[in-house]
Amino acid sequence: MKDPRDIILSPIVSEKSYAAAQHKQYSFLIDTRVDKGEVKKAIEKIFNVKVLRVNTINVKPKPKRLGKTSGYSSKKKKAIVTVSAKDKIDFFESTV
Repeated sequence: MKDPRDIILSPIVSEKSYAAAQHKQYSFLIDTRVDKGEVKKAIEKIFNVKVLRVNTINVKPKPKRLGKTSGYSSKKKKAIVTVSAKDKIDFFESTV
């Protein structure tokens, strides 16, 4: 198994993710090559919570432009993790 910190790249900090945290759903940017099972194991190991469900979303690259040079942003993958009712992830709870 990969190191859990290589799978979970960063939490997603936005108003929408904090609103979902009230319903025990937490959002993370993850490595594009991992699957839901690896994400579940990594979250359970890092935060010591019971994961009920993992939803993943592939984010397409957006066109970007700098002067006359055009290109695309890099593709990303998001995971929305639902934890059990008795658990919580302190990172999202402490900054609200």
